[in-house]
Amino acid sequence: MATLADAATGQAGTETEHKSAGVLIIACGALAREINAITAANGLDHISLTCLPAILHNRPEKIPDAVRQAIREGRERGFEHIAIAYADCGTGGYLDRVCEEENVTRIAGPHCYAFFSGTDDFLARDDADMDAFFLTDFLAKQFEAFVIEPLGLDRHPELRDDYFGHYKRLVYLVQIEDAALEVKARAAAERLGLVFEKRMTGYGDLADFVRGV
Repeated sequence: MATLADAATGQAGTETEHKSAGVLIIACGALAREINAITAANGLDHISLTCLPAILHNRPEKIPDAVRQAIREGRERGFEHIAIAYADCGTGGYLDRVCEEENVTRIAGPHCYAFFSGTDDFLARDDADMDAFFLTDFLAKQFEAFVIEPLGLDRHPELRDDYFGHYKRLVYLVQIEDAALEVKARAAAERLGLVFEKRMTGYGDLADFVRGV
């Protein structure tokens, strides 16, 4: 594995490349573990993975240009088939515009909570989940770096109600059963004053997307 950037901190992303690489997946760094697990379990040695810093989610307006740059760099390296493992992720349709202009496809869905859950099932819940704040395995592990610190709650805990007062539940969407991560997710719910709920999703639509590229 050659390191381009660190998926968690956003200071660097990661790239996994196989000798028989024929397809490049450009993904959010928050999905690196899951995509590597899917490719390994299915023997998808033709897939190479480039991950952009997950911290871009705190500045979603920067995601489309970052993806475009990664696409063009991938083509310079000789990849003709490129797929995008990002949902819309708060880009307001601009990522779709980049995908159309660059003639690449992305995984369907508004965000990773949807495609992990199964986008159709997630959207069907709609109003039932209006009071839910979601965590994935990645966010449970990186809760301080991606939720608490960016919102300033480490310095100003009194802002908790301003950010989370309209939520009632923290819903932990579980990709892989991991007792240590569940402890972290439960602690996150307690810290935010929310009722903890756990849903086992596995890889959801992401697995089908990766297998289908």
